[in-house]
Amino acid sequence: MIVKQIPVGTMANFVYVVMEEASKEALVVDSGWEIRPIEEAARMLDAKVKFAVATHEHFDHVATLPELATRLGASVVAHENSPLECDLRVKDRDELRLGARSIKVFHTPGHTEDSICLYDGREVFTGDTLFVGTIGKFDQERAEAMYNSLHNVILKLPPATIVYPGHDYGDAPFRSLEDERETNPFLMTRDLRSFLSLFA
Repeated sequence: MIVKQIPVGTMANFVYVVMEEASKEALVVDSGWEIRPIEEAARMLDAKVKFAVATHEHFDHVATLPELATRLGASVVAHENSPLECDLRVKDRDELRLGARSIKVFHTPGHTEDSICLYDGREVFTGDTLFVGTIGKFDQERAEAMYNSLHNVILKLPPATIVYPGHDYGDAPFRSLEDERETNPFLMTRDLRSFLSLFA
């Protein structure tokens, strides 16, 4: 897969164009507020964008997603629990086909109930679930869900997986999951109790 990471907006958001090289079929991960840089990236890749995927419902990720999808001729995709209007609702372990490859959907609630991550076999696009060096915010009642999403879903991926977050909040724009496991304090915890102790 070819990955184009695009900084957008005033909240250090990242948007992604992910393209299967042979077919040039692609998807866009989130949208932020800016459409033009995403369109330009897709055009430079000569991408045929099939899907515009919302990692979760928050406005800074989806404010322009319907308009972007219309302009790119793509279908809006969101989790089945999402309040967003969309063309295609997905659930955990569903796959989005791009040419001969597929992107797997992982439901990763915690930051929001409809949060998802997208995994292409080499990269994982984590939205606001996991950042470089930290994690997304969550309400106390979602603490266990957040822990499970991090430790029982994302950390089960191969260590060489590259983490592409939804915001540029770390000291690098992306990082391997192995490096995150060794340096991110929220991933270094051994159980839910020690995870929660980081917020005390």
